[in-house]
Parts: sequence; C-alpha cells; structure tokens
Amino acid sequence: MNRILTTHVGSLVRPKEITDMLTAMDQGEPVDDAAYNACIRKAVLDVVRKQAETGIDIVSDGEMGKINWISYLFERMTGFELLARYDENLLPPSRDRNHFPEFYADHDAEVARRYSRIMYTGAHGRLQRSKENIPPGGKQTLRESWVCTGPVTYDDTLLKNDIENLKAALREVDVTGAFLPVVAPASIIWLENDYYPSEEELVFAIADAQRHEYREIVGAGFNLQVDDAVLAHEYDTILSRGGTPADYRRWAQVRIDALNHALQGIPEDRVRYHVCWGSWHGPHMFDVPLAEIIDLVLQVNAGSYAIEQANVRHEHEWHLWETVKLPDGKKLIPGVVTHATNTVEHPDLIAERLTRLANLVGRDNLLAGTDCGFAQSAFIQRVHPSIQWAKLEKLVEGAALASKKLWK
Repeated sequence: MNRILTTHVGSLVRPKEITDMLTAMDQGEPVDDAAYNACIRKAVLDVVRKQAETGIDIVSDGEMGKINWISYLFERMTGFELLARYDENLLPPSRDRNHFPEFYADHDAEVARRYSRIMYTGAHGRLQRSKENIPPGGKQTLRESWVCTGPVTYDDTLLKNDIENLKAALREVDVTGAFLPVVAPASIIWLENDYYPSEEELVFAIADAQRHEYREIVGAGFNLQVDDAVLAHEYDTILSRGGTPADYRRWAQVRIDALNHALQGIPEDRVRYHVCWGSWHGPHMFDVPLAEIIDLVLQVNAGSYAIEQANVRHEHEWHLWETVKLPDGKKLIPGVVTHATNTVEHPDLIAERLTRLANLVGRDNLLAGTDCGFAQSAFIQRVHPSIQWAKLEKLVEGAALASKKLWK
C-alpha cells in the first residue's frame, strides 16, 4: 500500500444515551438490560460509521461496551470481590503528585465531583456493593479495592457482545481493518491478593485468563490492541516509595513475561501494544524517559508498537529511533495527535511528525495514530467530542500529506 494508514488508540467519547443510562444505574434506578444492550449496539454502529466517514483506516468499537479500560475486566473474570478497603488517593503515589500537591488537590477534587462509582464497579453486575453495603449516592471512598479471593477465570459473555456489535457495524462500512482494545497484565492495578501464594502467581493467573480473551478477539478476525499505561507510570510510583530503577525493572519484567505468556499462539502481526504514561491532564514532569524502557517495550511479542509521541512531554523522543532499531517486520504507530490539549493539530505538523519518523524506521513500517484514547472511561472525556473528531480528521489529512512526500 503506497500510503500511511491511519488509526487511533481505541477509546472514544461515549454518547449521552450511554452515560444517562449509567448515571441512572449509579443512582440505583432500574435500567432494562435489553434497552441498555440496544443502546450499546447503536453506539458502536454510529461510532464505527463516523470513523469511516472521517477516513480512519483501522477502526475500533470506541470501547462503547466498557465502563473503564481497566476495570471492565473485573466484570468478566471470576475470583474477584469488591471490598471496602478505604484509600482516598485517586492515583498511586508519585513524585509528580508530591511535587505539585496544590495542583493535584484541585485535580482530585474535580475528578471526585464528576466521579461515578459505576466507573469502577461496572454496569453489568448492576453495581456490586461492597461488604459495607454503601448505598447509592451515599458518601463513599473514591477507591474501594478489588481483591482476588479465589481462582481467576474468564467469562466471555460480554466479550461476545463486543465482538458481535463490532462485526455488525463493520458490515455497514468500508475500512481496511478493525481492532479491539484490552488491558495488559501490568495495568491491572488497584487489585489486592488474598488468594494466590505470591503476587507473581496472581499476575500469571490473570494472564492465563486473559489468553482466552486475547484469542477470542483474534479468532473473530480482529486485531488485538493491548493497552499498558501503568507499565511506564509505575516507574514514578516505585521511585516515589524509595525504590530504585532496578526494583522497577524487576517489577516490569514479571509483567512483560506474563503478557507474552498470554499472547502465546497469537501471530505477532495481529497484535498492537500501546504504551503511554497515563492520560490524565497533569504535569507528567517525572515520566520515565522512553529510552529507559524501550527495551522492555520491544520485548513484547507484538507486530506494532503504539507509543505516545505527540504531546509536549514526549514529542522529542522521536530522536530515540535514530539509535534504536525497530525490529525487522515490526511497525511503529506513533501518536501524532494528542488527547492532552484542546488545540487541534495542523495537518502540516502531523505530516512533519510522520515523515521524520518514516525516514528513520521506513515508510512501510509506519501508521499514524494518537497518543492515547479520548475517553478511558464512560464518564471521562479528555476533549470535547467535536474536538475529538476534528483531531482525527486532521490526522487523516496529515497522513495524506506525508504519504505524498514519501511516495512521490
């Protein structure tokens, strides 16, 4: 193909119809299952059609059927209970939070104002209550804890809904391909272990269960995108607790090994591995440099690596590819538009970002992508929907400009 294909990271802003239903559930109001599922199906049809109209080549379902990019898994796995182990922190400790306490006090208060408990507990379980039975709308901790209390297995009922909804939507459009996002073992956080003998055994038990999820998606004909924001963010968390880079690498290596364990038997060219540093709009001053973790990233048995490279904290890291070789047969999906600002990128800038990378990794090894998702949860949107679509439109225009330069 003589052009750069376009895609994105996966999550897109949910329509009001979905958030209205979830809000009703959160407030303890009855919501009909059939009506909720029909709302999700329509949302997937609409969002896939909109991606195709915008010119996106490789589309997703927008994660319309998931409340949250991490906690969706707790709706689909057995062995977990939601217990009221109180923790007032929205995010793990970090040097970023320690350095900017005033900012994070305001940030956390705003998130708490908009926070819905259903974001963490999930819709299909109809708001599993903790053992303290916190009432709907009552005062509650921001982070109750999911605890592993039994053997971990995977229930694919909701996954089958995702697959069928996306298949139905794809029958209505003409696109190059489609993918479904899933969470990586390293990013399953806010999880305590009361069952397995060690943390490592819990991680691999989760990976065993996720293998079923991963294979179902690929077997349905879609590409698999594994999202892993926590892999990079945990570096700051571990160092903020007095750990060392060596401590971090030991923590990370276990989870990279677990991910590869889950990916066994899946062709690498069907796998995309997405790495970012967390999507929240904060300073990110203590993000680990990509150069310190790129060897870990490239260990993942994936055919493509989607890496945040469009925002002001990480754009300069395109220079890394001057000295680091992209493995043969692999592709790079750099973020060339970002979720981190409402400013819509100029197509010329997008083309510049793509062409300079193409000159390093090869034009045939490059796709145009986004830094992160535009809505990691149903109740979180990083930009207004109109800006989300404007950014994707300019992504398509910028990729076309870069393609003209690269395929003269």
